[in-house]
Amino acid sequence: MGRRVKITLLLAPALLVVSVLFAGGLSAAVVQSLGYLPAIGRTEVSLDAYREVLGSRDFLDSLLLTVYVAGASTGISTVLAVLSALALRNSAGRLSAAIFQLPVTIPHLVAAVGIALVVSQTGLGARVAAALGLIGEPSEFPALLFDRHSIGIILTYVWKEVPFITLVALAALRGVAAELEEVAQTLGANRWQRFWYVVFPVIAPGVVAASLIVFAFTFGAFEVPYLLGQTYPTILPVMAYNEYRSIDLSSRPAAMAINVLIALITALFAAAYLRLGRGLGRG
Repeated sequence: MGRRVKITLLLAPALLVVSVLFAGGLSAAVVQSLGYLPAIGRTEVSLDAYREVLGSRDFLDSLLLTVYVAGASTGISTVLAVLSALALRNSAGRLSAAIFQLPVTIPHLVAAVGIALVVSQTGLGARVAAALGLIGEPSEFPALLFDRHSIGIILTYVWKEVPFITLVALAALRGVAAELEEVAQTLGANRWQRFWYVVFPVIAPGVVAASLIVFAFTFGAFEVPYLLGQTYPTILPVMAYNEYRSIDLSSRPAAMAINVLIALITALFAAAYLRLGRGLGRG
C-alpha cells in the first residue's frame, strides 16, 4: 500500500465528516436561497432573493465594509507577522512559543471582550491616558469601538492572527531560508538583498497560505463584528444573521442568498490571492 493511500485512509473519517457537514450546509443554503421553503408553502424555485440582495444598497455597503475589514486585518497581520518572525528567528524557541502561541489559544469572542475592556472610552487605555495627562478625562479617549472605521474589530483580528502567521513564517525562516541566507551573505549580498531575493521567496508560499486562511476567516466571521461593530453598515455575516433571525420566514431566502454570496466571494478572493502568491514565490 502506497504512502498516499495510507494518508488518504487515515484522513478519510475526518474529511468525510467535514465534507458532509460543509456540503450539506451549503446545499441547504443554496436550496433555500432559491426560494424553496415547503414549510411556508414556497415550492417554486427562483432567483428573486439574489435580485433583491444584489440590488440593495445595504448589501453593497456591507460588502465594501467586509472587504475593508478582512483586507486591512489580513494585510496588517501579515506585515507585522513577517517583521516579528524576522526579529524572533534567532531567539530561543521557548520564548517565541510563549509569546506567540498564547493568543492563538484564546477564542475570538474572549479576545473581542478583552480588546473592548482596553480600548473603550471607559476602558483601561482611556484611564491610563487620563492618569498620564494625555487627555483630560477618559471620555475624551478616541472612539475605537462601534466606529465607522471598525478599528476595534481590526485590532482584535490583528492581535489574534499575527501569532498564527508568525509561527508559519518562523518555521520557514529557521529551516532552509536560514541556510540560503548565510550563503547569500558570504557572496556579498546586503540585508535587503538577502531578504528580497532569498528569504522572501522561501517564506512567501507559507505566509500567503496562512494569510489566505486569515482573510477567509475574517471575511466570514460573525462574533467579533457583531460584538464590536456599528449598527450600519454591518459586515455581511452580521447582515445575514439579522435576516435569518427575522420572525418573518419569507426573509430566509435573502439570508441564505447572502451566505451563498459570501462563500462565492471568498472563493474568488482565494483564487486571486493564491495566484498572486505563486507569482511572488516565483519572483
